[in-house]
Amino acid sequence: MRNGQEGGKKRAKFSQKKTSLKRSVRLPIIVSNRRREWRFDLPLEAVVKGQLPQGKPFEETTTIENISSGGAYFGLNSEVVIGSKLDLTINLPEKLTEGRKMQLVVSGTTVRLEKAEKKGKKQGVAVRFGRNYKFVAVGKSES
Repeated sequence: MRNGQEGGKKRAKFSQKKTSLKRSVRLPIIVSNRRREWRFDLPLEAVVKGQLPQGKPFEETTTIENISSGGAYFGLNSEVVIGSKLDLTINLPEKLTEGRKMQLVVSGTTVRLEKAEKKGKKQGVAVRFGRNYKFVAVGKSES
């Protein structure tokens, strides 16, 4: 009988320790970041071309809000849907291109839509870039 009582006491002590451990142990807060690339908040002028869900083509000027090697985020008035294929022509700052007027031409797929963060656009659009892109020098217009 004594062994039975000791066993009961051991269990009680164990459960007290377990409870106190739960109270005293604090796990670190881990913030998850799904992005694999650095994202830059660069206001870059761009022209976006694509097709609306009804098949009607559109072309709209916008400002890229942020960009990475994998994609970009910007506002549009055109009501694209997730999965829309878009072509972007992004004007690069001359500071980054040694004073030359250059554009980045890239295609992508809409992966996320949000309420527009900035006034003047109907929706925020996140695009994941495809693998093909090119840099194009903007020629001087002949007068």
